[in-house]
Amino acid sequence: MEYLRLIVVFIHITGFALLFGAWAVEVSSGRRQVTRLMNIGLAIAGLAGLVLAAPWGISYDLNYVKIGVKLVVLIVIGALMGIGQARARKGGDGKVNAGVFWTIGILTLLNAALGVIWR
Repeated sequence: MEYLRLIVVFIHITGFALLFGAWAVEVSSGRRQVTRLMNIGLAIAGLAGLVLAAPWGISYDLNYVKIGVKLVVLIVIGALMGIGQARARKGGDGKVNAGVFWTIGILTLLNAALGVIWR
């Protein structure tokens, strides 16, 4: 069972890496757009995180405060991505507001840091 959990942890981290990597590509290109790859990374990280939050017969207690904080941050990232996409479409140029765009990247790093550092 532990190997299955580790595989899901790997998938969860891969989702955040995909989200942050796609965001970093947009930063380096100067486009400031929310891409489909960012949405896919967010979905992978979210679904794998929910699977990890299930108590699958593990021998230790889950940190539900940590899980809750990470879920709230993930929801805020998703909301900002949706708001950014909607405003970019409305504006016509496709670019997301700089504040919203940088907040997405910072919160993505924060969520990864919470997962690694908070025990």
